[in-house]
Amino acid sequence: YSLENDKIKLIFTNKGGKITSAVIKDYYSYEQYKAHDDNHKKEDCEKQSCFIEILDSNNIFEISEGTKSITNTYFDVTEIENKSIKFRKDYENGVFIEYTYTLNEKDGNFVDLTINSEGITNPELIWTIAAPVTEKSKSNQEQYTGFYYQEEHSKDVDYTWDNDDFEINEFNTELSWISFTQQFFSTIIEAKDNNFNSNTELKSSKNENDEYVKTLSLKTTLKSGENKYSIYFGENDYKKLKGYDKGFEEIIPLGWGIFGWVNRVVVINIFDFLKNSAGLTNFGLIILILTLIIKIGLSPLTYKSYLSQAKMKVLKPEIDKINEKYKAKDPMKAQKETMGLYRKAGVNPMGGCLPMLVQFPILIAMFRFFPASMELRQKSFLWADDLSAFDSIMSLPWDIPFYGDHVSLFTLLMTISTLIYTHMNSQMTSSQMPGMKWMMYLMPIMFLGFFNNYASSLSYYYFLANVFTFSQMYFMRRFVDDDAILAQLEANKLKPAKPKSKFQKKLEEMQKKQEQQMKKKK
Repeated sequence: YSLENDKIKLIFTNKGGKITSAVIKDYYSYEQYKAHDDNHKKEDCEKQSCFIEILDSNNIFEISEGTKSITNTYFDVTEIENKSIKFRKDYENGVFIEYTYTLNEKDGNFVDLTINSEGITNPELIWTIAAPVTEKSKSNQEQYTGFYYQEEHSKDVDYTWDNDDFEINEFNTELSWISFTQQFFSTIIEAKDNNFNSNTELKSSKNENDEYVKTLSLKTTLKSGENKYSIYFGENDYKKLKGYDKGFEEIIPLGWGIFGWVNRVVVINIFDFLKNSAGLTNFGLIILILTLIIKIGLSPLTYKSYLSQAKMKVLKPEIDKINEKYKAKDPMKAQKETMGLYRKAGVNPMGGCLPMLVQFPILIAMFRFFPASMELRQKSFLWADDLSAFDSIMSLPWDIPFYGDHVSLFTLLMTISTLIYTHMNSQMTSSQMPGMKWMMYLMPIMFLGFFNNYASSLSYYYFLANVFTFSQMYFMRRFVDDDAILAQLEANKLKPAKPKSKFQKKLEEMQKKQEQQMKKKK
């Protein structure tokens, strides 16, 4: 039996009265995507019956009485219409279970489910879904597959997808809805008149079958009589899910705190404007313009950071003299003299760090945005056939630990550009802690293995960001005169010293305490 509209198609069986297949139209798995040519059109998709199946016959949907399943039997189809189907199983003495599935008329991604039972002692609903592999990278899909749920009273949304194996069998509150979430598609079941109780159980386990990612299981108690639910089968599109005003958009992992705020308020809106209002269809170009907008917006901070580094570079000869004079004999004295030099010259040693800290939330926000962006799924650019997954220019005959079985060119470009930026940045830095210099070069090499298996759009963005930074530094070097900076700093030394800041006073207090402790040790 089946129910179908322009968004989804559901196939049922009268054995257990359950859904054996949930299909989302106009989307397809990576294997189907690769089977089509690059000029694949929506009308061709309709002719070739393109779809993605997010729930198949291996899902378990049953009602148990205690530890015994009582629905693994054949149901009668008592009513079937164009948009609705009803399954019923009668037992002895007026005991029965009845399922009614109805396609929602207002939104095609929803199906309403009513579970009606009489005479069942403490009935429990168990729904177990083996999430099928639908994306190019199974490891990435696995990383974002798990449960999301909303607490009824606080409306807070929590998640479990960053754990391979877990079991939760007690919550602090009742739950409004529970989502079987995958990387780009979800099955969300919402309680309409009776919340999921606090004893609801959620289980997740890593599925070793090559066809599946994880196995997710929900177990909850039903009340006698009618239990009404609404089930969403659809894509994880932020604007679409937010439009339901139920907190569904929280299933998209855009980051917590300020990182999520940057994505929701800034990045998504710019991205949507470029895609919709500007009419751009090349997503590589969209990412390029997005990067340019962000870098231009941050350019005042970049300039301030560069100027601070330039001042530190100009003062480096004097700092070297201080270190040479005091560091071996009295390190605390060297530090005190250095801070005094900074204060006289009017240089803030933290001036180059603070602007970088402001940019840090955007760096992390992008790390979250690109792998979770539905818009980038199965969108190609240059040699990358799917910007939501890794790009590969060469397959390796074996799997290298911490690297993978392929070579990602975007990741290589990102790593090389990061090493160049690190070298340029180290030339501007007046001093570094012992061992810090080689650590700065080691970090990009370490990230090479991590990003090799990550979304190519993210590596592409970081590469572009580095290229734009090179350009900014080139022009800044042209317009920033080191001799003029040195003259200004020398003039500052002749002026009365500015009052000490709270930070400087605190630092001097710490230095005095350290000096006293060293004297006591001697």
